[in-house]
Amino acid sequence: MKSWLFSAVFVTIMIASTVFFLSFYSYRLFEWPARGHCSIQLTRADLDHSLELGTKFLINHQKTDGHFTYEYDWVNEVYTQLDSPVRQAGAMWGLALIYQDQPSLEIQAAVEKAMGFFDRHSEITTDGRRYVIYPGNTFGRTGTVALCTLAYIEYLRVPSSNINVERRQRYRQHLGEYLKFLINAQTQEGLWHRYYDADGLPFGVSSPHYDGESLLALVKAAKYMGYQEFRPVIVKAADVGYNHNIQEALRFDPDSRITKGYYQWSSMAFFELATAGWADMEKYGDYVIRLADWMIDTHKTLWRRRNTAYAYEGIIHAYQLSVLGGYDQYIKKFACVIDTGLTKLTSWQVGSPAANWFIRRRPTQNPYAIGGIQNHAFESLLRIDVTQHQMHAVILARRYVYN
Repeated sequence: MKSWLFSAVFVTIMIASTVFFLSFYSYRLFEWPARGHCSIQLTRADLDHSLELGTKFLINHQKTDGHFTYEYDWVNEVYTQLDSPVRQAGAMWGLALIYQDQPSLEIQAAVEKAMGFFDRHSEITTDGRRYVIYPGNTFGRTGTVALCTLAYIEYLRVPSSNINVERRQRYRQHLGEYLKFLINAQTQEGLWHRYYDADGLPFGVSSPHYDGESLLALVKAAKYMGYQEFRPVIVKAADVGYNHNIQEALRFDPDSRITKGYYQWSSMAFFELATAGWADMEKYGDYVIRLADWMIDTHKTLWRRRNTAYAYEGIIHAYQLSVLGGYDQYIKKFACVIDTGLTKLTSWQVGSPAANWFIRRRPTQNPYAIGGIQNHAFESLLRIDVTQHQMHAVILARRYVYN
């Protein structure tokens, strides 16, 4: 009896595992993407359509005052009560990235509405540092300021006659005040305090996410907005962050959660450094490629069950550096992983022609569902940060891989 029961359980597990695998990778049974062996499935048109859907989702979830509904269960048509100031700022950054990629009055209005929300909930110290105290909070997170900074940078990079001189000057002033806060929020070692109090005083140990977000903000400010005086601070922060969040973290745990948290932010920052044209920046390009190898081979991003769009924000930059360096083995490997991963994740988008069976079995015309990205193949929650990160990965893939 026990033997029969064990066999039945074993067969059930094997069938369930096979169904789970086939739901993701049935078209890749005889391929090995992590070794550069694959057939390319996605097209530029697929990505264009995905970006169009995702953009509509983000805009449809923006509230009148400028912030966003955080999480929506599209099957049960209910909002959850969760929220995150950092991810709210990230949604604004995501829209600014979309606006930079394809400027339109609709997206511009959405970005400026979000900027207005964070402006109304910002405080200024006596020495001119700007920081956010999100409604209902008594303290803030450094990542919120970093992502507001990134949103301003991406928005101001777009040469647009629709922004009058007065507004542009005001946004430039806000950007400078956010940057001043980030510079002053660093620890003695060169990382970033995790929190700040209601008076703007930073405190707490560093966070790999906020270290990476803040570094990326400073790098882009120096590279694209003229803040060249930040270069010594940037190089120190990049080196300290690499040692602390990558080298030391991986010595303790080869699949470190710290490194995972730092991964895409540092990869984006290191890419900007490697392509800035500054002296002695070559090592940062090597870091991006090695980190992509780690994400694929050690962290095994292709086999993760949750949404991993964040990984492609890093891997796509590694792909582009491989193209620039002529590294054929990496070009093939990264291209296959990007195509395999984004094909899977695109099937988690509500309203996509390539949607998986879970979504196809539940047809909907709900504008609050269409374009949203699930965090799991078979779970109906749609979060703004999941969609925002995936749309950024789609933008990068269109720019560098499917161009």
